[in-house]
Amino acid sequence: MSVGAIITLVIVLVLVVAAAAVAGTLILRRLALRHRFGAEYDRLARAVGPRRAEAELAERRRRVARLRIRPLTAAQRGLYEKEWTSAQERFVDSPAQAAEAAGALVTAVAATRGYPAGDHTRLLSDLSVHHARRLDSYREARQTTEAGVAETEDLRQALLAYRALFRELLGPPEGRARRPAALSRSTVTATTVAPATVAAKAGTDGTAANGGRGGRVTVQATRKE
Repeated sequence: MSVGAIITLVIVLVLVVAAAAVAGTLILRRLALRHRFGAEYDRLARAVGPRRAEAELAERRRRVARLRIRPLTAAQRGLYEKEWTSAQERFVDSPAQAAEAAGALVTAVAATRGYPAGDHTRLLSDLSVHHARRLDSYREARQTTEAGVAETEDLRQALLAYRALFRELLGPPEGRARRPAALSRSTVTATTVAPATVAAKAGTDGTAANGGRGGRVTVQATRKE
């Protein structure tokens, strides 16, 4: 084999190795993003393509890193827990208002933590950095409470979705590892079996609490975001 052929072969091998290294790096980066952002990465990749999705998520991480995200104080946490319990306990008699209040509490906690909460689209993007696994159910909950009319079961699911994100946003107060206050048995029961309870309270005509028939209620609460 001539010297020229050997040089050409070496160059080809170097290019192949370099291409494989680049491809491997991209694959690893993509896997890391998928692991961190979960369904949010898949949603963006379907909408704008993998490369633009990666760029968008990287920008979100840089943007959130510049925010002054802070833990709640013990006093703030305690106040929000009381407000949540109050909103949840209203679900049996006023499911629409309870779900609406729960959504407003999620926004309020996020704002107190340091997230810019004035723009809902921006808030969703920022929350995806640390709370990506909750975003799909949170979006569905928002759609439910903003729809104007919703089934009681849909409102119950919305409340549960809000509660999951609310608990994550509470975080440990002032750096201490502590779980949110446990919900009472009566509160959990009211949340998990709300459709049957609401139907029972409605009377024999089948009208659900808060108005409407067949479990359909109207969302009338004013948004507090």
